[in-house]
Amino acid sequence: MDITGKAVLVTGANRGIGKALVEEALRRGAARVYAGTRRPLSHPDGRVVPVTLDVTDAAHIRAAVERVDTLDVLVNNAGVLEFDDLADRELLDRMLAVNFYGVRDVTMAFLPKLVEGGGAVASNISVNGFVALPLSASYSISKAAVLAMSQSLRAILASRGVNVHSILTGPVDTDMTAGLEIAEKASPELVARNILDGIEEGAEDIFPDPLSQGLADDWRAGLHKALERQFAAVYEAATRG
Repeated sequence: MDITGKAVLVTGANRGIGKALVEEALRRGAARVYAGTRRPLSHPDGRVVPVTLDVTDAAHIRAAVERVDTLDVLVNNAGVLEFDDLADRELLDRMLAVNFYGVRDVTMAFLPKLVEGGGAVASNISVNGFVALPLSASYSISKAAVLAMSQSLRAILASRGVNVHSILTGPVDTDMTAGLEIAEKASPELVARNILDGIEEGAEDIFPDPLSQGLADDWRAGLHKALERQFAAVYEAATRG
């Protein structure tokens, strides 16, 4: 995948990593960048097409699909983070609605366009998808669900020519993490560059910041990835013919 000349859709594009991804895609020569946001957005570059997109709103998703002509890369970046101890069921539902179901619904809605162009879908999952942060238990649960979904879609969509990337991000200096006292927070710009590098290189799992990169080798060579490959082979054998 080469971003040059491609059409890219980024959800949660108004701030933080999403905003940086829009700028990085433009820098790499994207022909069109659809910037999905819940509120109106303006951008000086004519290649940017603002798309009103609340990922929990089915009508917004349908309208976005109609607005996007062709699509090569979908980056599921929209997400919410709250601190909790699982005592509030409604908060868990909110985390799942945005962080899991929103990713699932947007991906499935745009899948025909991605299949048509042999595209890629990348979801910003967070390292909390495989190591829970008890301070934000519901968030961690929602991200673990997206990791499992991405691993499943990787096998399901392999025969349809769509690459599926899991973005396993560590702490980033954004509004979302302002309440977390973590010494090492990466810049959104660095994370955006590494995410698009990973997509262009075809990396299944993208570790875009210094903290997450320290986990990369063990993850890729470990039991988790070995089992993922075995289970993908089981899926392929079960669905062949």
